[in-house]
Amino acid sequence: MVIVGAGPTGLTAAIMLARRGIECLVLERFPEPYPLPRAVHFDDEVFRIFAGLGLADELRAISRPAPGMQLVDPAMRPLATFTRDPVGPHGFPQANMFDQPDLERVLRAALRGLPHARLRGGIEVHGVDQPPSGPVRVRYRSAAGEDELTAGAVLGCDGANSLVRSAIGAGWEDLGFSQEWLVVDAVSPAPLDVYDGVQQVCDPVAAATFMMVTPGRYRWEFLLRQPVDARERMRPWLRGAEPDILREAAYTFRGAVADRWRDRRVFLLGDAAHLTPPFIGQGMCAGIRDAANLTWKLAMVLDGHAEERLLTTYESERRPYARSMIRMAVLVGRLMTGGPVPRRLLRSVSGLPGVQRRATTIVWPALRRGPLVGRGGGRLCPAALEPSLGAGFALHSPGTARALLIRPDRVVAASGRRAHPRMLTAAGIRISGL
Repeated sequence: MVIVGAGPTGLTAAIMLARRGIECLVLERFPEPYPLPRAVHFDDEVFRIFAGLGLADELRAISRPAPGMQLVDPAMRPLATFTRDPVGPHGFPQANMFDQPDLERVLRAALRGLPHARLRGGIEVHGVDQPPSGPVRVRYRSAAGEDELTAGAVLGCDGANSLVRSAIGAGWEDLGFSQEWLVVDAVSPAPLDVYDGVQQVCDPVAAATFMMVTPGRYRWEFLLRQPVDARERMRPWLRGAEPDILREAAYTFRGAVADRWRDRRVFLLGDAAHLTPPFIGQGMCAGIRDAANLTWKLAMVLDGHAEERLLTTYESERRPYARSMIRMAVLVGRLMTGGPVPRRLLRSVSGLPGVQRRATTIVWPALRRGPLVGRGGGRLCPAALEPSLGAGFALHSPGTARALLIRPDRVVAASGRRAHPRMLTAAGIRISGL
């Protein structure tokens, strides 16, 4: 197994596969981890995924819970506030702020502790080919020259400019959002007197986002419809403080999904498969969900415990889900940059009973009906049930195992509405909420 890209998605996928006994080689073009922050938020479901890898304590040490998101007008007056629970339905804080280099150090350390995984930096993959039969061929360059290797499968976790996506001939479905923004990361020795969640300034000309990442670390994002003086635009939050700017970088925030996520044994994950504007903090989260969805299926197929067509459920489940999440992020982006009418709408609608709670959960749509999902869609089971489920593989219907030719010794099938906990045995895989 070859994984191209050692960002959070690639590292997480490698850990998940290696824990299931699949030999993994992660190839990363940079010789050392990228030292500056990029992703800064993960939600309670992603925390739960990491906790399932035994990393809960490490994540608590590098992150902090955030109270939610506040939409404000150009004068910094609140339009709407969406709170997040300190303990959500997945058993962890609903919003968590972190510094990506810290997370990558945690994931790399976890990977080093697994005998079935290896990471090589300074490797530039420049070709991925699949013959009609046989393994996938990966061609790459390193300081030692050009070489190639073969793999039973390749995961393209190599970002928005993915070589792997080009290799399988995938293109983008544009979801109609593209804006230039300036991202500014800064550190301040003295804490700033600011809202400690995420603030979105709703303004068609000077939209902005502000957040405290971790104590002493802050991020601003400014819409680039006109030249921006970063220091000047930061003034409303500084109140005389002068933080040190770590970087200023212009980015194009886009909403798009790849029109295909798989070609036989080559798969796309993370930004290689979808681009999410950052307004609801789901960019990295979506990639971690990709890894959680695909890896157990791929491990079962590679081990001969499931038929190849189980792998078709990866794209059929994840692509519509990611598309819905991106559309929600695009909606928030348009509210931020759409002028006075959206601002008036926010003020009136946000005060209605239940609206704020609904707004914080709507971005997690149910999985659509399919081979692994029954009528009404599928969601993760509540975290409170997880201790009784253990590490087992629970299917709601015996027909699912037969349809996908999953080996009976790897599945406990239960009929009826609920599976009794004593019927669930340890098999290293779990499907829940079906």
